[in-house]
Amino acid sequence: MAIERIKLLGVPVDVCNNEDLENVILEIIAKPGTKQIIFLSIWDLLKGRNQKKDFCQCLNAADLILPVSKSIIWGAKFLKKSVPVRYNPFNAVINILSIMESHYKSLYLLGGHKKSLMQAERNVRETFPNLAIVGRYVGYYPRSIEPDIVQAIYKASPSLVLLSEGIKEKNLWPYVRRNNFSQSIFLYYREAVGIFSERIKRVSEKTFDKGLEIWSEIVRNPLKLFLVFPFIRYILLLVWYRIFKKSA
Repeated sequence: MAIERIKLLGVPVDVCNNEDLENVILEIIAKPGTKQIIFLSIWDLLKGRNQKKDFCQCLNAADLILPVSKSIIWGAKFLKKSVPVRYNPFNAVINILSIMESHYKSLYLLGGHKKSLMQAERNVRETFPNLAIVGRYVGYYPRSIEPDIVQAIYKASPSLVLLSEGIKEKNLWPYVRRNNFSQSIFLYYREAVGIFSERIKRVSEKTFDKGLEIWSEIVRNPLKLFLVFPFIRYILLLVWYRIFKKSA
């Protein structure tokens, strides 16, 4: 594939140019088994440093890891690594759905509340008429229902399963259940159903380009101000790696 996988603080990150994304997605589709695309934030990167945790293994097994935080980009520059392209998650999802549609692929939607999910499905159908939506199910579901959801996805064999809010395990959901599916790509994007249903407003391009999207999250949840402490840890780790030239 036309990607380069680097390690930043020991965590895998893919360098994938926008112009190569379509070919990369098609190559992932063609691979057998369960596949996964991950949008990697700075917080995910710090979480992924724990080698004993499932999330670390999930990242290492992922087929494509796209950085979404500006801090990851300048962290790679600071450590003199190949510099990855930063992706806006919403734009990336739109591009991926467009690629799927142009090749007559299929989609399964998982997440959100019923009303939002149904509206999101209608809007996706209108925007991508050649993309077959082969199933959907809400998030926040009771544990007892999960085997039926897994079986439904297995039978539908969608090209892409788009996971959204209400999926407690987030990126770990498909990884933990990877042996229960045949060939789908899984992608977790929490805001997908909310944005597609027009229930929530996506972050503006200007705000995202400046790397200020965290402030909209802090407005919704002031406790996220405490993320300053793991961010300081990230800075210190970068300096330590730079000084001691430790292989990342």
